[in-house]
Order: sequence, then structure tokens, then C-alpha cells
Amino acid sequence: MHQALLLVVAIAAIYVSRYYSPLLAALGFAIIGFLASDALIPRVSQSFIKIGCFGKDLSKPGRPVIPESIGAISATVYLFIMFFYIPFLFYKYLVVITPGGGHRDASIMQSPVSDEYRFPHGKMSEYLSAVLCLQSTVLLGIADDLFDLRWRHKFFLPAVAAIPLLVVYYVDFGVTHVLIPDVIQRWLGTSKTIFNLGALYYVYMASMAIFCPNSINILAGVNGLEVGQSIVLGVIFLINDSLYLLLGNEASKEAHLFSAILIIPFLGVAFSLWKWNKWPAKVFVGDTFCYFAGMIFSVVGILGHFSKTTLIFFIPQTFNFAYSCPQLFGLVPCPRHRMPRFNEADGLLYPSRANLVEKPPKKVFVPVLKLLSSLKLIDLEVDPQTGALKSCSNMTLINLVLVWFGPTREDKLCNRILAIQFTVGLCAIVARHSIGSIIFGHDNIQFL
Repeated sequence: MHQALLLVVAIAAIYVSRYYSPLLAALGFAIIGFLASDALIPRVSQSFIKIGCFGKDLSKPGRPVIPESIGAISATVYLFIMFFYIPFLFYKYLVVITPGGGHRDASIMQSPVSDEYRFPHGKMSEYLSAVLCLQSTVLLGIADDLFDLRWRHKFFLPAVAAIPLLVVYYVDFGVTHVLIPDVIQRWLGTSKTIFNLGALYYVYMASMAIFCPNSINILAGVNGLEVGQSIVLGVIFLINDSLYLLLGNEASKEAHLFSAILIIPFLGVAFSLWKWNKWPAKVFVGDTFCYFAGMIFSVVGILGHFSKTTLIFFIPQTFNFAYSCPQLFGLVPCPRHRMPRFNEADGLLYPSRANLVEKPPKKVFVPVLKLLSSLKLIDLEVDPQTGALKSCSNMTLINLVLVWFGPTREDKLCNRILAIQFTVGLCAIVARHSIGSIIFGHDNIQFL
């Protein structure tokens, strides 16, 4: 019964969006995405197991077999939603009178009612490039899930998927300069306010397209964490968008309306996937969803022209990557799986550990390990007689939370990490619009 009620609300929101705001259509399609994804996931899960797309949940008694790569379902639903979204998003530009031959004689935009519809026709190319970029990302993610590509091969795949995005950015916008902070201007004694990065700006955007998907993929291993952090990031992005839509200037409103239009339907499909992936998980999301979710945030950051703010929201993921670097680059032994260790006796998760006896760390890094231990950033086990290092907790944010708070049940561990993500995101918004205005001398939100 409640599914039918939600569907009626969705259809009503989509219908009235023609006269008010495209955000209503976004909300309607988000509800449809939730319902469609929620209905499909349980129906196709066994089919994934039959073709070999499954994994064992190592943090459960008996290690049950669970269908994997189910994130591809939610990602595919999202793509179809964005296809059907186009007529409602650009409703006022639909041609109603034409002699044929490709001529546009009259369109709905001549009606006074449609003037309230604020989404500009010039954004259509950016919108289509975003959808094409996300479609390419989903295809590459599915290929990774099916063929289990090595990290050195798949690490750069998101940059390949971002090519349509970067090409359209070059043709439609092409701005490659960055603002010079007031402090640096005074220090250099110059009145120049911008610095042109040229081709390096496209390298930066491609790097961002690589970082966002891979950072979500690295911060994983607990039921619901990949989807949960994506939902929290989506909420943080929407809070930031809302500030600009309510209090920003016209240019910033246009950019953040575009961001909200992509984020709202994403939250719809993400919530349905989280319903099935949260503890105790009935499905695994696979790499496809991690790439897809990360690429959405990089897309809105690039096309919404707030890529630096996007990276601020990814502080927990950035910390997790930097924290993992000693193991990723071989300074400390790196096991194949660094997910927490499950103890069947009490049902709790404990920090997994790297064996420093069989494969000692680089000598130059030993003092660093001791320093990290003194700062409570790792749990270091030392032989009391010889002083030799025996083991240390694996360097991931998940294990670090266990070091700080002790053994925890899986769902509580996930919730703590998501709480950290949300708190950091809120602080990042405050810092962006307070410290940022001090550094650059202005802010696009008018009340600051």
C-alpha cells in the first residue's frame, strides 16, 4: 500500500514540476528510482549467484554466500531515470509549432507560466555529458566486477570514463584559471587575482575523477559502508546546494541547481540499495556502485564549478587514503584483505593486523610506526624482551575507529564511521563559507 502511495506522490511531483521547479521532478524520479531498485534487487539477486557474481561475508558466522555487484542494478535504474528526466527538466524548450526541416518556430517557453522554470537550455550539453560519463563509468565498473581487474589496471579507468565530461567542459566552458587568495596576493605584492593553469586544470579534473570513485572503493569492508558514506556525502552536497539556492547569487544558483538535480535521484536509488546492503547484508554492492557513486560527486563538482569544495567534503576518504599509503606503497606489510577481524565467540569486530615478524617494515619507517603508536593512530605490538616489532593494526580508517573505541559490532562500527563523515562534512561547510571568505575576500552566499 505504501508503495502505491509513494508512486502517486512521485507522479504528482513530476507533473507539477512543469509549473514550479525541476527539483520537484527530481524528487519524483528519486521516489520512482527507490521503488524500482527496491523491487528489482531481491528478484535478480539469485541470478547473480548463478553466473558466479557472489562473495562470502567474512564477518558473519559460517561465512554465508551473498550476491555481489548488485550496485549495478541501482546504477542502471539511475541512468534510466536520467534519460526519462530530460523532457521534464527542459520542458519549457519543447517545440510546439514547427514547419519541419529542423526549424524551431515556437516553444512552450513563450508561455508566461513557464517563466518560473529556471533550468537553462544551455545546461543540456553538460547534462548529457554527465549522463554519458556516468554510463561509461557503470560499464567499466561492471567489467571490473566481472573480470576482477588488477588495481594497477583499473585505477585509471574513471579518467577514461570522464573523457566525455572533460571534452564538453572544454567546448562549453573552458575556464582553466583559479582564484589567488588575498593572503598570497599581498605576500607576492601583486594585484593579479587569477592564475591560469591551462592544460594542468584538465589534469586536475581527471585526477579528481580518479580520486572520488577510488576513495569510496578503498573505504569499504563493512556492511553498508560504501552505500552509507555515499548517502552521507549526498546529503552534505544537498545542504551546501540549498545554501546557494536560497542565499547565493544567480550564477551560483544555476550551478548548484544542476548539482541538486543529479544528487536527489541518486539518493533515491542509494537508499534502496542501502536497505539491502546494511547489516546484516543480503547483497554486496561491488565495485560498480563505488565507481558510479564517486563519479557522480566528481561530475557535480566539475560541472558545478566547486571542485575544491567537493574535495573538502571528501576529507575522511582523503585521510583514509593517506593513512593507507605506507601499506599501499610497501613501507609496511600489506595483507590482501585489511578488513576487520571477526570473532565468532562474541560476534564483534577487532582490528586486523599486519605481521611485522615474517615481513619486517622498512627500517626508515620503524620510528614512524612508534610515533603513530604514541599518538594512538595504530595499535603496535612489541616484544617486551627484545623490543622487536611483532605486529600492528592495518592502516585503514575502519581499523583506526576500532583502535579508538575498542571491539564493536559491525552495524555500530559502520554508524560511527558515518557519523564521523557527517560531522566532518558539516564542519567543512562552515569552514568553506567562513574561512573561505576570509582567504579569498568574498563568498557567493550573500549573508556572509
